[in-house]
Amino acid sequence: MKVTIIHKKSGIKKDEVEVYNKFIKYLQKEFPLKHDLTITFLGERVGKMTTGSRLPHDIRILSKNRMNRDILRTLAHEWVHEHQMDVKKRDMGPDIGGENEDEANSESGAMMKKFERDFPDSESILYK
Repeated sequence: MKVTIIHKKSGIKKDEVEVYNKFIKYLQKEFPLKHDLTITFLGERVGKMTTGSRLPHDIRILSKNRMNRDILRTLAHEWVHEHQMDVKKRDMGPDIGGENEDEANSESGAMMKKFERDFPDSESILYK
């Protein structure tokens, strides 16, 4: 499974990219996917997205002017949705509440805490 990362005026600085790459590898380990995935970090909202959106095998994250920790939590949330559809073969479910949304909220928060515990050297980047 291959992850392609695209930056479109994302505002993510070069010295922060290593932490992003570590976090993506962490997500791959915890929530492995079957198909290739494209992640696009955006400087501006697209359509009706709030901070993130997901189409099959395509995650878009609003990143400009946000704290890195919040960006990565949004990425984890959308990644969990991808895992739900790609691996667990679940139907989409409601946008507010419901099994999928509740699981994505819970797991993305847990992933951030685990990542911070396992990679304490990343803290200075996460809170920028």
